[in-house]
Amino acid sequence: MTMKLDAWLLEILACPNCGGALRPDDPAGELVCTGTGTCGYAYPVRDDIPVLLVDEARTPAP
Repeated sequence: MTMKLDAWLLEILACPNCGGALRPDDPAGELVCTGTGTCGYAYPVRDDIPVLLVDEARTPAP
C-alpha cells in the first residue's frame, strides 16, 4: 500500500516529539522520525492522512 502524500507536505511536516524531519515508510504505512538523538517515533498514516499525535506513535525498541 503506497501512501499518497505530496512532497511539499513532507517538507513541512515535523515530528511533534523532537521536531525532526519525517520520512515515509510505505510498507509499514508510517512516517518515521529521522531527527538526531533517540526519538525514532513512527506515526501512522490512515487514509493518506498523517496522524501526528505522540500518543498514537509507535516508539522505537529500546
